Amino acid sequence: MHFISQELEDYIEQHSEKEPALLAALNKETYQKILLPRMLSGHFQGRVLSMLSKLIRPVNILEIGTYTGYSALCLCEGMQESGQLHTIDIKEELVDFQRKHFDKSPWGKQIVQHLGEAVEIIPTLELKFDLVFIDADKENYLNYFELILPKMNKGGIILSDNVLWSGKVLEPLQTNDLSTKIIMEYNLLLKNDPRVETVLLPIRDGLTVSRVL
Repeated sequence: MHFISQELEDYIEQHSEKEPALLAALNKETYQKILLPRMLSGHFQGRVLSMLSKLIRPVNILEIGTYTGYSALCLCEGMQESGQLHTIDIKEELVDFQRKHFDKSPWGKQIVQHLGEAVEIIPTLELKFDLVFIDADKENYLNYFELILPKMNKGGIILSDNVLWSGKVLEPLQTNDLSTKIIMEYNLLLKNDPRVETVLLPIRDGLTVSRVL
């Protein structure tokens, strides 16, 4: 769903930072070779992720949902030299594709890939994180939040993607639509949970920024 006109989206991209060449190539190859390419963060949201990371200056970053690695590389742009980005995905067929592009970047040796279910992998990570990006299966958003919160540094930022869910959050809930139900519950949790403060940004399909108190 487009929440603003295509013309406005084009204007926004034209007046934001240019997409880096490495990411433009990754974007193009994703559309050429990978199913469901609209899952990619893309130019504008990618620049938003990059800017937020540069403002936060995280040491350790966790990404839940790698896809082809575009958002991971955007988040790395603000990571400190001593830092690591840990990224989790269930799709084994994408691991080599991700790694190829990670190794073309300045952060290849700082990016750690995890293959498997995030709910099983997150508890094994013995790190404290300054920045987390949640962009995976919506049915587990509530679980991801509870798993990562104890692993966040105070003042750390949790970014949650697709929280407008193509506008379905405003429509009558269908009884068999678990994803929308969970997203609506998740948005309420972030609004009311005293452990975080939250602002929901109408960027693409909705991006929530939550600061850990």
